[in-house]
Formats: sequence, structure tokens, C-alpha cells
Amino acid sequence: MSRVITKTMLRVEDVHKSFGSGDAAVHALRGVSFEVPRGELVALKGRSGSGKTTLLNIVGGLDTPDAGRVTVDGVDLAGLDEDGLLALRRDRVGFVFQSFGLIPILTAAENVGVPLRLRRAEPREREERVELLLSLVGLADHAAQRPGELSGGQQQRVAIARALANNPAVLIADEPTGQLDAETGHQVMELLRAVVRSEQVTALVATHDTTLLDLADRVLELRDGEITEQ
Repeated sequence: MSRVITKTMLRVEDVHKSFGSGDAAVHALRGVSFEVPRGELVALKGRSGSGKTTLLNIVGGLDTPDAGRVTVDGVDLAGLDEDGLLALRRDRVGFVFQSFGLIPILTAAENVGVPLRLRRAEPREREERVELLLSLVGLADHAAQRPGELSGGQQQRVAIARALANNPAVLIADEPTGQLDAETGHQVMELLRAVVRSEQVTALVATHDTTLLDLADRVLELRDGEITEQ
């Protein structure tokens, strides 16, 4: 997977995506274009059904556009086959979801270590990275606890640590505070901002919570399939 070194970590060019056909077609994205430089936190806002999740899935290589181009860390996603997209999602993109997505029977440390196991990292390297990440998200003392023993905010912190396990270039978060109360959600967004700074990750975070938008470097709004910058 060849890539070009660039200060622009994420480039979306004239992306279109529709579902269905004919008069019943839903045009989720209508020529969306924007760029995000390395180390920036961008919030993506828009009402429910505005296309935020569709856009995140396309940027993360989980879906393909009908037209347009997406480049992540110098890699044109259109040029990747299924193996290439899998490698991209494993090595260059980290995902954080509203539902946390932790494995209930594993401890916090084991959950964070899952991506490292998948790429067969050496045990010592894996242990050191897991310890570092749990400290980064403030959960060093909770490494041995399982998800059911943690609060919602703590579970989302574990999910963020897991998303950072393989040193991704881009972090994609889809409503990461949706299941949290306002105070905890604000803490999680502050953590994401701190992670962007410390790890030099580029983050694209979808949220409809207006109180969290001030923590972003930029705010993009999706409306009727088109994007505007605020």
C-alpha cells in the first residue's frame, strides 16, 4: 500500500452517495469536499439522517462512494482491494463508536490489546503499549476490570485507548458521547482533544451535541447531503 507523505491527512473530494434508485433514491451525500491536516480535531455536526455516519464509513473504508475520491494518509482508497482496505482499517484508521463495542469477557487491558494481537505484536511490545494507552486515558488502575465493572465514561475511554493501539493516522468517532451524560461526554471530548495533541492523530468526530463543538478545531455541518464549514 503505497502512500505519499503529506501535511493533509484526510482529503475528501466531490463525494456522492445514494441509497436506492429512481424516485425512491435517498441522496445521502451530494458532492462533499473538505481537507483535514495532520493533528486536527474536526467535529461533524448535522441532524439525524443527515449523512454523518455514511460519510464516516466512507472515510474509514467501510463503504465506497458512488463518485468522488477519498485519500487517507496519502493513500487513495479507490485504489485498494479488499485486503488493502482491511490493512488500512487495521493499521491506519482507528474507530470509536457510540456503543463502545468492548468484549465483555475481556479486561480493559485485554480489550485494548486486541488490535495488537491481530497484527501479532510481540508480547512485551503489546504490554507496554497497552499500559501506556490506559495511562493516557486515565485508567491505569482499572486495567484488570471488565467492561461490566466500569462506568459508561470509563468504557468509552477504554474504547478510545483500543482505537489508538496501532498508532492510527486517523481517528473516526461516531457520536462517541451519545450514551453518556453531559458532564461525562464533555470529559470524553476533552480526552479526544488531548489525544489528538499528544499522539498527533487526525480526528473526525460526528456529534449533534452543540455543547461539545467548542472543543473542536473546526466544525463541519452536513445539511441535505452537502457540507459547510463554521
